[in-house]
Amino acid sequence: MDVQETMAACRDAFAELASPACIHDPYPFMRWLREHDPVHRAPSGLFLLSRHADIYWALEATGDAFRGPAPGELARYFPRVATSLSLNLLSSTLAMKDPPTHTRLRRLISRDFTMRQIDNLRPSIARIVAARLDGITPALERGEAVDLHREFALALPMLVFAELFGMPPDDMFGLAAGIGAILEGLRPHASDPQLAAADAASARVLAYFGDLIPRKRADPRHDIMSMLVGAHDDDANTLSDAELIGMLWGMLLGGFATTAAAIDHAVLAMLAYPEQRHWLQGDAVGVKAFVEEVLRCDAPVMFSSIPRIAQRDIELGGAVIPKNADVRVLVAAGNRDPDAFADPDRFDPARFYGTSPGMSTDGKIMLSFGHGIHFCLGAQLARVQLAESLPRIQERFPTLALAEQPTREPSAFLRTLRALPVRLHAQGG
Repeated sequence: MDVQETMAACRDAFAELASPACIHDPYPFMRWLREHDPVHRAPSGLFLLSRHADIYWALEATGDAFRGPAPGELARYFPRVATSLSLNLLSSTLAMKDPPTHTRLRRLISRDFTMRQIDNLRPSIARIVAARLDGITPALERGEAVDLHREFALALPMLVFAELFGMPPDDMFGLAAGIGAILEGLRPHASDPQLAAADAASARVLAYFGDLIPRKRADPRHDIMSMLVGAHDDDANTLSDAELIGMLWGMLLGGFATTAAAIDHAVLAMLAYPEQRHWLQGDAVGVKAFVEEVLRCDAPVMFSSIPRIAQRDIELGGAVIPKNADVRVLVAAGNRDPDAFADPDRFDPARFYGTSPGMSTDGKIMLSFGHGIHFCLGAQLARVQLAESLPRIQERFPTLALAEQPTREPSAFLRTLRALPVRLHAQGG
């Protein structure tokens, strides 16, 4: 990208991130932004932070220096919230809440949505992975191209979600069919027909969960949904049905596209860096290192979508963010900041070998799952799906190759694929 062109485009970094050039490869522009305009103010008044240290601090300070929009302010950020079911649901999600409400809801969800519960799903996830790979093997062995995005990367988190919440897979696929419409309707510049389609899909989700919750309460099984709706003798506080449905709606939106994108990017990394595949052929520590580097190099979520409101004037990097300004963080730029990760454009799983999840050997935090009070609840679930998938893909299809270039969704917010066509090359081909 030409520097002069970039400087002109930098009047609105959000618009530039939505440009075809950035959809293809956003990292040159992110590098320029981080170096020349790290506390960017767009014409809309939104601020965008792109340095790792600033992003880490802002996420850490959420609940102190920053807050979510108060109920009376929602119309400022979501002008159609009064008439839209989907926007009302978005405003009620955990990510929009501040302490003490956030603390209460997060504790109630985390009480049952634990790392141990997720790890207990590993055998089920391994079974689903094996079944999906079995399903695409005949076509690949016949020399045909297969869309790995549709047949595996997108299907896996849907089936895992169904397993996690004790839902029939067909029900999950039916609900998931409306996720794209909801996401389109939640875009800031969505048309009225798009928002209406989102509301119709959201209504179907609410009706389904509204029916499922009492059934789980009456006939509990060994799934997270049954635990969430069940009684806890040691805890008088519980989630209301409305709160739980809102949580499930948010998980449904946030859990599929991002995990599918991470799987897609992991496969692309396997193909682009064959010398790094040895990480997937050894122990779990090596697999974990490969997974963390994939998440660092290609964060599925480019920047934060939820308003974070400055509670006071904040001086940052020589710029002043005024009180009540809306601040977003460009996590994908922070993950490629050389002040945090040496040679950041190089794919190097060694930087995460033998460390705690998300932490590099230099003690820097990978930002793809956020940080602070709004750290992603589904982080462990996504990590387990990647860790169970990648070694098996490598083992089953060592000659996997692109059949043609992948197709990306034209989204500035989510770095996701529309199609990932692959085929097998003959040995030695």
